[in-house]
Amino acid sequence: MSKGRVTKESILSQAFDFASQNGLESLTVGELAKQCGMSKSGLFAHFNSKENLQIEVIEYAFRVFADRVIIPARELNSENIEQKLKAILDNWLGWNHSFQGSCMFLDAWKDNNNKSCPIQRVLQRSITVWIDYLNIQISKGIESGQFDSKLEPKQATFELYGLYLSAHLFYTIHGQQVSHDHFWHGVEQLLQRWKA
Repeated sequence: MSKGRVTKESILSQAFDFASQNGLESLTVGELAKQCGMSKSGLFAHFNSKENLQIEVIEYAFRVFADRVIIPARELNSENIEQKLKAILDNWLGWNHSFQGSCMFLDAWKDNNNKSCPIQRVLQRSITVWIDYLNIQISKGIESGQFDSKLEPKQATFELYGLYLSAHLFYTIHGQQVSHDHFWHGVEQLLQRWKA
């Protein structure tokens, strides 16, 4: 990796940390320059605009998300889809809790819901990739006979995502343990229904 790319990755890592704590909208070239100990013009040369900076941070965040949530579950090499899904969900909830019950993607979506905005398009693409991945795992469970053949993967994914969104909300109101307990109770109920 070139020196310029190493520098940019370091900047993106710091930008990701800052946006995780303060929200994507608060991330500006000037603010990030302070965090990185760089001149504003030096940092600007890497991104050319606040919008480009925010887009690259979202793309970086999704790479981090894949490293923390998807790849560890893939490395299980398990044919047991329920076991694999539980590992994925545990990693997913851990992602949420690592940001004090928040989720960078959901928070950024909330900050600006204009779908014609380039930032929103990148967010939508990232979340769609994740939803499609969950859908594929559930479909594999059906194809392998581990889940009921009548289960509709998209509906199952919708219900699973609903539990995550509820966990996101309950964390902010009731704290991590309550969020965690309700989430897993809901997951177990879903899985039992999927196998019926």
